[in-house]
Amino acid sequence: MQSFNYNHLRYFREVAHEGHLTRAAHNLNLSQSALSTQIKQLEARLGHDLFARAGRRLELTEAGRIALDHADRIFSAGDEMLATLAQTGPNRAPLRVGALSTLSRNFQLQFLRPALAEARVDLVLSSGSGAVLLEALSTLALDVVLTTEPPHRDQYSELVAQRLDEQPVGLYGTRAHLGHATLAEMLANAPVILPTESSIRTGFDGLVARLGVTPRIAAEVDDMAMVRLLAREGVGLAIAPAVVLDDELSAGLLHPAPFDLDIVESFYAVTLPRQFPHPALARVLPR
Repeated sequence: MQSFNYNHLRYFREVAHEGHLTRAAHNLNLSQSALSTQIKQLEARLGHDLFARAGRRLELTEAGRIALDHADRIFSAGDEMLATLAQTGPNRAPLRVGALSTLSRNFQLQFLRPALAEARVDLVLSSGSGAVLLEALSTLALDVVLTTEPPHRDQYSELVAQRLDEQPVGLYGTRAHLGHATLAEMLANAPVILPTESSIRTGFDGLVARLGVTPRIAAEVDDMAMVRLLAREGVGLAIAPAVVLDDELSAGLLHPAPFDLDIVESFYAVTLPRQFPHPALARVLPR
């Protein structure tokens, strides 16, 4: 494949943003004729006209708009690379955080708060399945993954999991669902909203088996935010750590059931050891 001249692309980008050949030539310390030649060479390489003249201004053609979009991203990535390796400057890469889709939004906010307090830190937050997020972490597409289980060592031996917190899982709901004398009576009669998060689901299945009851499952949900909303609407009792429902509990919209479920959910931050970690990680990870 014929090599590509990125100097031509840089010259094109300057002309495209200026909209004027003379000003762009002055900015680049080139003669107008030399710059015009460089643009023509790029157009020949791409096989498309990139500009159409409108009076004294140059306007981008459709091919020119596509080329400029790619050029901006290419040179922005270059600036980001330099800033990342130097770990300085206004173009520092954003902190890329992956969070398990079932993870509490309140917990995510607690984790990110130290980084958010730093005005220079931009944040990119993604959610998804554990496998997808850990693969993205392994390929440097993410800086850290928040999850409720450490990765399997045989599959992700290079990743490091740090336990951030451990919280008991309880039953929370409106007053209408809480009037039961025992835990077994409550689980047999009150509808429950059950997250699909594995440690909670495994603990709940073991609990009802020990109690010998068949629960009334109103909803199985893979998003903790939806668990909150359904519990607020009185659909059933939420089975979750208290951090998920902090706002509702503080406002008196939901209340805890007076029973110990003996279920615990742990929270982990998973990282890949790197020579150039994002500087903001030092503010959010345990020391």
